[in-house]
This record gives sequence, structure tokens and C-alpha cells, in this order.
Amino acid sequence: MDLFYFELMAAVVKMCVILAMALQLPPIMVWIERRAGAFMQRRKGPNRVGLFKWRLWGLLQSLVDTIKLIFKEESVPEDADKVFFHLAPVLSLIPALLALSALSFGNYIILFDHEIPLQLINLNVGFLFILGISGMGIYGIVLAGWASSNKFSLLGSLRASAQMVSYEIPMGLSLIPIVLIYNSLELGSIVEAQANTWQWGIFLAPISFFIFLITMFAETNRAPFDLAESESELIAGFHTEFGSSKFALFYLAEYVNMFTLATLCSILFFGGWQVPFIPHLKLIELLGSHNLASFIGFVTLLLKSAFFMWLYVWVRWTLPRFRYDQLMKLGWKFLIPLSLGNVFVTSLILMM
Repeated sequence: MDLFYFELMAAVVKMCVILAMALQLPPIMVWIERRAGAFMQRRKGPNRVGLFKWRLWGLLQSLVDTIKLIFKEESVPEDADKVFFHLAPVLSLIPALLALSALSFGNYIILFDHEIPLQLINLNVGFLFILGISGMGIYGIVLAGWASSNKFSLLGSLRASAQMVSYEIPMGLSLIPIVLIYNSLELGSIVEAQANTWQWGIFLAPISFFIFLITMFAETNRAPFDLAESESELIAGFHTEFGSSKFALFYLAEYVNMFTLATLCSILFFGGWQVPFIPHLKLIELLGSHNLASFIGFVTLLLKSAFFMWLYVWVRWTLPRFRYDQLMKLGWKFLIPLSLGNVFVTSLILMM
């Protein structure tokens, strides 16, 4: 087979796999959030909907909710800007999906004597592309609030934009020590540099991990930083007027962004697809198969990402929501000075 067509087919298959993974995130995470919240509050949560006489712990509840959203009647506010109202959910989802394409999910597999990297696009700028393209999603949120002709929605979108700007700065600064330590912006190279477990980013740059972890919650509008959607003040914030499939698109974008940052955190600070205490090259020697080792690495990365997805849920049902002035003070008066000091100290240590 011609190399061009082989690479084209491989790219199409990888796109389909990534899209399938993204579409499964909301049903699974909604079920986990509802069941985990019920467990923490000593109640049952959704446990009825199943298949015939098997309840399956309520796993099919999310499928029923999805079908309901798809066929639910849709309403548009009379004074809304119709074009941007319909466009806003799409503009929020597209950057989230594009960011997934730059993640390194594994080393590579060998098929028909061709190497297929487990990454849709391999960029030298790595996580800079992910942070940049993810930040574009704020345009969809701002348009949603403005086009809805609703004061609560507009306030929610303004809060979201201010929060995004405030926390993108410390998030970007927190990753500069990672670049200095591993001397690369390419995600695959950073993972390969963490072959030794004690060389993981969590051990070499713990302050960076601490800052990045906090900004993960703020960048995805998750509790306790969900000021853009605080129901006690803004009904539902920027997506108050959105229902049916448009609400589902906003939900999908949020969970895709959560997964992207969870996976990025696993790659930068926890060795990515490196199995703990077993370097990838050693794993290949033990198994005698490069493809099997790459598959185990892929599963390892998903498990690490799953932990951070669970952490989102755990924090949501544990910590109360911040006030907006506390949110701004944390970003501008604590995280930004701390991240600048972290860059300075890391540079001094590396120069010694």
C-alpha cells in the first residue's frame, strides 16, 4: 500500500477513536458524579434504569438522559441573536476536540512494517498548542451569554472570561519549569524523559504540579471555581437559555476539556504512558512485543487520567464554592507570584 494512503487511513482511524472516546465521556462522568455524590451524602442516586430485569447499577440512566436531550423541544429567546445563539455551543466544542488531537496517548505501534504513533498530530510546541486552542473555547461561552439576551447569562459569561484570563497566566507559568527541566515542549519527548519513575514531574517540579492542579479546576469552571454557573446567583450562568442538544454540546465541551487537562497533567507530571518503575524499553523486553507494550502504556495513561477525572468529582462534593473576590485574589495575589517565584528558583537550581 502506498505510504500516503496508509498514513491517511491511520489518521482517519485515530480521529474516529478520539471522537468515540470524547462522546463516551459525558454519559460515564454524569453517572459517576451522580453516584459518587449520592454515596458521599448517604443516598442511592440513579440505580433503576437498566436492561430488562437487570438494573446494572443504573448505568443506562445516562443513555436515557441523552435520548431525552436529543428529542427534547428546543426554545430560543425572542430577543436572542439567532445566529450566535446557535453557533455558541459549536464554538465551545470545536476547540475542546482539537486540543485532544495533540495529546500523546502512547509510543507507537507497528503495523505492516509501518510505525503508527498513538498521537493524531505530533507538534514541537506540544502543550502550548493545547493551552492555546483550549483557550479559544471561551469565545463560545462569551457569545452564549451575550446572544441569549439574558442578564444572568451575560454575567456568567463575563465571569467565565475573567476567570479564564486570570488562571491561564499561572497555568502557563507553572509549565515553564517543566520545559526547563526536560528541555522540550514536545509531549512525547517529555514522557520519554520520565522513563525513570523518580524523574517524573511530580518529583522534580512539585510546586508546578500544585499550581497546575488548582488551575485545572478554574480553567474548566469546576467546583469550587464554578462561579460562571453558580445556580444560587445566576440560575445556570451562561447556558441558562440553552436546552436540548445545545445544552448537551456545552456539557460535552466541559467534560472533554476536563479529560484533556487530566491527561496533560498525567503526561507532564506522572510519566504519561510510562508504567511506574518499569521503563517502556524494559517493558518491551519483558513482553517481547512493541505493540503490546504500547497498548499497556495507553491503558496506563487512561488510568492516570481517570484518577484526575475522579478528583474533579471528589472536590466538587467536598469543597464549597468560593466567593468571586476570593477567586480573583487566589489567582492574582497568590498563584501568579508563586508561579513566578517557582520559575526563578527552578532556573537557579538548574544553573548550579
